[in-house]
Amino acid sequence: MNIRLSLMIALALGSFSAALSHAEVPTLKPSIGLTPTEDLGNAALWATRFLTRFHYKRVPLDDAMSARILDRYLESLDGDKMMFLASDIEGFRSYSDALDDAIFDQQLDPPFVIYKRYLERIGERTGYARSLLTKGFDFSIDETYNYDREKAAWASSESQLNELWRLRVKNDWLRLKIAGKEDKAIVETLDKRYRGYTERLGDLDGEDVFQTFMNAYTQEIEPHTNYLSPRSSENFNIQMRLSLEGIGAVLQREDEYTVVRQVVKGGPAGKSGRIKVGDRIIAVGQGSKPVMTEVIGWKVDDVVEQIRGKKGTTVQLDVLPADAGVDAKAERIVLVREKVKLEDQAAKSSLIEIGNKPGAAKPAAPLHRIGVIHLPTFYHDFEGARRGDPDYRSSTRDVVKLIDKLKLQKIDGLVIDLRDNGGGSLTEATDLTGLFIRKGPVVQVRDAQGRVSLEEDRDSAIAWDGPLAVVIDRQSASASEIFAAAMQDYGRALIIGETSFGKGTVQNLVDLDNIAQNESPKYGQLKMTVAQFFRVDGGSTQHKGVVPDVLYPQTWDPKEFGESALDNSLPWTSIKPATFERSGDLHPLVPLLTARHEARVAKDKEFNWWLDDLVEYRKQREQKELSLLESTRVAERNAQDAKRAQRKQERAAAGLADNTGEAKADDGLQADERRVADLAKPEEDEAPHFLVNEAAYILADAIDLLASDRRLAERVKSFDPVDSALD
Repeated sequence: MNIRLSLMIALALGSFSAALSHAEVPTLKPSIGLTPTEDLGNAALWATRFLTRFHYKRVPLDDAMSARILDRYLESLDGDKMMFLASDIEGFRSYSDALDDAIFDQQLDPPFVIYKRYLERIGERTGYARSLLTKGFDFSIDETYNYDREKAAWASSESQLNELWRLRVKNDWLRLKIAGKEDKAIVETLDKRYRGYTERLGDLDGEDVFQTFMNAYTQEIEPHTNYLSPRSSENFNIQMRLSLEGIGAVLQREDEYTVVRQVVKGGPAGKSGRIKVGDRIIAVGQGSKPVMTEVIGWKVDDVVEQIRGKKGTTVQLDVLPADAGVDAKAERIVLVREKVKLEDQAAKSSLIEIGNKPGAAKPAAPLHRIGVIHLPTFYHDFEGARRGDPDYRSSTRDVVKLIDKLKLQKIDGLVIDLRDNGGGSLTEATDLTGLFIRKGPVVQVRDAQGRVSLEEDRDSAIAWDGPLAVVIDRQSASASEIFAAAMQDYGRALIIGETSFGKGTVQNLVDLDNIAQNESPKYGQLKMTVAQFFRVDGGSTQHKGVVPDVLYPQTWDPKEFGESALDNSLPWTSIKPATFERSGDLHPLVPLLTARHEARVAKDKEFNWWLDDLVEYRKQREQKELSLLESTRVAERNAQDAKRAQRKQERAAAGLADNTGEAKADDGLQADERRVADLAKPEEDEAPHFLVNEAAYILADAIDLLASDRRLAERVKSFDPVDSALD
């Protein structure tokens, strides 16, 4: 668990050349496009019609809502209260009862006026930050930097803001100093950081500002309702279908360049053999004899838009190789776009063998082969399915193929790993459940009118009827909770892990362009909550989540992460149970499995290291400030380095792979300040996570218990993995 790295990212506080005068205030790019267009006004009105009439939680857009939208919009821009002055906020209060009228009248000047003031303040703040770099800092003074400003008041004067930024810049400098950087390099890094932050915000256009404003509105209704701009809509659809038409390269910005972060295996870029991680794209052209358009300094989204296109069409790229200087001659690369499958988020399988421990005098347990399917999301290519594409992607179709593959490997049990799976398609959750039950309801859905319908599995075919476990954690949400809850209610699978997120609502996508009959995307989409789902036993996962049968320690405080931590979330409620036939009853197994689990992990070094890390992580979460004394921070750094070195030695002594690189020492850099080429890793097969390994052991324990106790097996009945052993 990368706890220290997570903390360092949190301490970065959202920050996105030294030859310049550091007293200079950066000049923002002209606010081209930062005006509310007619299309944006139309999009706001169309969205509001749906939100006020068809949302599950109907909330009128009135003066009271207007005031709440204003507060959330300001929070989304400056949640740390490091940019605006109290006088700015007071001036914005004139819009408290005007934002509803602005939407209805399609005159969206207020949010754009606020955003332009925000840009001005950023220019001033980063200009001041850069001016501090010429002076340096005294790290022998006992000062502290309070980085948690969520509940702080807005600064009443520029001098107060200056002091906040002085401490922030001093902390940024100290991080780099402790990481071993010289003063000159620190000045160059921080000057580039602050200037770059300003320039990148200046890249945002009216569509970006509008999306931020509209999401301030949607989030004041309910936390899972969002507005997606046309560009965001396309990216969302790509994630759902796990494919796109393009060249198969993931891009990001590095300085003024668009850089290749990842080459997708099997895509045109990968098959060409000429594009590598770290390569810089400096120009793009369309067709076989293109006019090349230079894209240096462009937003990544705009470069991506130029490179994507219909399969079969040609795109040409001028590329500077990663190891070439900026003055090197670019290479012209011609690629034909194809449909590219995004396998990173697709289901994957692995095999865990459980049996004799090395050096054991006699067999510790019968050998078991446990298959694992890791499902990162519930994806479904709705467009491909509508077209009748025989190869359209869906999580269920992929899982069936993986189960067939694992059956050939003679597995005794199957683990479905839903850790970090935030959900996806409701249809997929229903279809996946159908792979493990004969027939029956999977989830109950209640709409805004109070009508309850059933999502059912009507196919009696079963892909796997043997021993089954499902692993969840706090980040398992929505469709993951539907599937896990159904498996638990039917008594079909052991649920193992942490209590899940607690999301019990259903969202539909509303394509505003389709509704308005636009020929091209202009208005975007709404992801809108239209219903609440309930377990077949009548309960809800809302707030409560799915509570596992065999519990792991909870990594997150529910007040900090999960449905209960979100504003405006719907309350928990319940309805009548559906009529369904349980596969069996796993409850008799739970105490026995829990006892074996606890005895085993008490001796498991990996598990106990994880527990130690959780304790340290919770301690760090409670910390709200940092010392700016160099001696104190160096002592803290040395203690962390010593602990990391000790852990590395312990892992080596235990014969475990070294994963301490995941928690490497803080280098003081932001994520976008590290060279992409330096981050490239060779491809390798991921071994199952130790928590998934433990789930496999728990499932193997269940197999052993049922094989050795006929009466227990008769009570459980959920699966009969050992017919031959019982005969």
